Amino acid sequence: METRTPSESRTIVTDLVLPSETNPLNNLFGGELLARMDRAASIAARRHSRRIVVTASVNHVAFNRAVPVGSVVTIEATVSRAFKSSMEIYLDVWIEDRESRSRSKANEAIYTFVAVDDTNRPVEVPCLVPESDLEKERFEAALRRKQLSLVLAGKMDPKDATELKALFIAD
Repeated sequence: METRTPSESRTIVTDLVLPSETNPLNNLFGGELLARMDRAASIAARRHSRRIVVTASVNHVAFNRAVPVGSVVTIEATVSRAFKSSMEIYLDVWIEDRESRSRSKANEAIYTFVAVDDTNRPVEVPCLVPESDLEKERFEAALRRKQLSLVLAGKMDPKDATELKALFIAD
């Protein structure tokens, strides 16, 4: 199976927050941000797999800072790990200061996508080879998150969750 790097999937979406997309406090609706992140993650997953992709789950979302009307918002999405047919996509959301143009991190999320064929059946995706320290950190953490998800869903026996056990049990 061929391999790809996270940088090959990197997707950057920059947009402006308009008044029609905000709540009564003039901050971006959470659902609007989720939709924007879903689109960016979808593109990253598609770039990695070069297949049709569907959202399997939203594993984590942290709304750490409000995103005010008029903000320039940048969403960076990158595949953090590829499994058999699924891919974990890590998203960072940034707000750009109007005057200084400095960026500050506002939110982050982790989505899971599955590559499918024309009949909506899962298909294998290329392996991911992380390069930077951050990519390696996210790559390793992705397996722990997947094992935790499988254990909680009753699809994996906790004793088989080797990466999770390694966090708590010393050899």
